[in-house]
Amino acid sequence: MIFRWNPREHLQLAKYFGKWCAITLPVGAIIGSACALFLGSLNVVTQARWDHPWLLYFLPMGGVAIGLLYHWFGRSVESGNNLLMEEIHEPGGGVPRRMAPLILIGTIVTHLFGGSAGREGTAIQMGGSLASGFAKLFGLRGSDLRTLLTAGIAAGFSGVFGTPIAGTIFALEVLTIGRMNYEALLPCLLAAIVSDWVCAAWGIHHTQYHLADLVNPGLLPESASAFWWLFAKVLVAGSAFGLASACFAELTHGLKRFFTWAMPLPYLRPALGGLLVIVLVYLVGTRDYLGLGVTGPSPDSVTILSSFHAGGAHGWSWWWKTVFTAVTLGSGFKGGEVTPLFYIGATLGNILATLLSAPQALFAAIGFVSIFAGATNTPLACTVMAIELFGPTYAIYYAAGCFIAYLFSGHSGIYSAQRLGTPKIP
Repeated sequence: MIFRWNPREHLQLAKYFGKWCAITLPVGAIIGSACALFLGSLNVVTQARWDHPWLLYFLPMGGVAIGLLYHWFGRSVESGNNLLMEEIHEPGGGVPRRMAPLILIGTIVTHLFGGSAGREGTAIQMGGSLASGFAKLFGLRGSDLRTLLTAGIAAGFSGVFGTPIAGTIFALEVLTIGRMNYEALLPCLLAAIVSDWVCAAWGIHHTQYHLADLVNPGLLPESASAFWWLFAKVLVAGSAFGLASACFAELTHGLKRFFTWAMPLPYLRPALGGLLVIVLVYLVGTRDYLGLGVTGPSPDSVTILSSFHAGGAHGWSWWWKTVFTAVTLGSGFKGGEVTPLFYIGATLGNILATLLSAPQALFAAIGFVSIFAGATNTPLACTVMAIELFGPTYAIYYAAGCFIAYLFSGHSGIYSAQRLGTPKIP
């Protein structure tokens, strides 16, 4: 291509950059502050649940409260993340501003009483709702509205996980399977960086993973043959992660249909789910599968962090977390799927490492992001997320696990509004 310098074009590019800086910087700051409020509140209610185990018995009542809240005020935002994705694909009625406070309250109540749920859904919905409010304030329509909604998703993801680059890619990649639109790339990056910075400025500290200190150097390859042998083990594990992510997605969707059939009144469905969670606690004899699962009330708890150590997970920990989360979310409690997916992946990775004679910390990290990649169909974002969280040393293994899990998860996923751009099998 012959280089031709066009001053007018670069002036237009400068105007474009200035415009989105003026829009996304305040949007990112507001969303980052909202994420800080959410994460701080989540820490408080999680500690309260640990200190007062009897709160679990109020989970059905909390579910009814959430159900009535959405029945009276939130019918238009009930579909959550899927509403945001549908508005980006085809702008229609917009994203109501009340989505942000409703999902915040609903998720806090879910975690206070012991529901098994995550954080990303809440942060993304708050981000999208706040971005939609700014779009109306700025009078944005059409492609500009879609761009700002996408930037809101990136800012919410970045603020809640502390991964701005992964948040940017996730917002672009999650909308359509196998296809990315770079139209919103710069606004997403700006909003994600500002959201992460502001959230940290409020004193919120994300979980730190020092993977290099945990991996046993004696189990890492020192020759080409050893490298390929470990790489083959990662491919085997990646296929298992993909199947587990498909299982999680289909079980959650299936239980949602079951609760709809079993309980015609939508505001009573969470009560039924809450009762089932209590029964499950007594069935398995532990509360390790309640809440986020990043850390636990005792050193013996099976958590995401414990999965990075030998003996830190039980053989069926990943399955029980799948069931607890599918029941919680399928019955109508609020929250996200991603942190439970991290738990499922890390615990399954721990077990597979034992079976395959592989480094447990490394396979826990691969599972952490790979099941997320399979369930959301975002292998690039999850690979970058692994690098941001765990460092670049084992990037090739993260990529292999995420890409294989993406393939083996098929065309299932946790987001029903996600569109198919490129089939996984040509």
